[in-house]
Amino acid sequence: MKKIDARGLDCPKPVIKTKKAIEKYDEIEVLVDNETASKNVKKLGIKMGAKVTVVKDNDNYYKLLISDFKKADKTEKKENKGKVVFVKSEFLGTGEQKLGDILIKGFIKTLLEINPLPDKIIFMNSGVKLACKNDDVVNSLKKLKDNGVEILSCGTCLDYYNLTDQLKVGNVSNMYEIVESLNNGNVLEI
Repeated sequence: MKKIDARGLDCPKPVIKTKKAIEKYDEIEVLVDNETASKNVKKLGIKMGAKVTVVKDNDNYYKLLISDFKKADKTEKKENKGKVVFVKSEFLGTGEQKLGDILIKGFIKTLLEINPLPDKIIFMNSGVKLACKNDDVVNSLKKLKDNGVEILSCGTCLDYYNLTDQLKVGNVSNMYEIVESLNNGNVLEI
């Protein structure tokens, strides 16, 4: 049995560690320190066709026992060819900007863990700032680019924010290329 101690790890790290273990082992025990992480890991296990048992111990930790995988479901299916991720803001969601900043960093980093990777990530409006100024996101984007993901940033948006010379990863794009990519792709808008 593979044991994973994911206590103290920020989202989505407990899920990522669990997913990697699921790909290699038939039985896994995961420790997390909050209910949200417990629910997220349980959801992944169920999605991967496993039996998941959750036990809360006296120290407010959750122990998840994941086993009995359906062999055919152990790896995720590769269905989303032509996936385009459309990022229209430097923050994810609405509400507090500090939370939105944390969420967008986690979202972009998590893209490295999905299979298949998206074909393209398109940044528009204030989203272009992510490919210029946000070093956490830039590092993740560079890894995605190294794995064949095309990174495009709207040229008009870069000009508007005076960032054209500060683009750290990917290429400057135009509205036609962006619209064509959105029209021909399976779009995930965030």
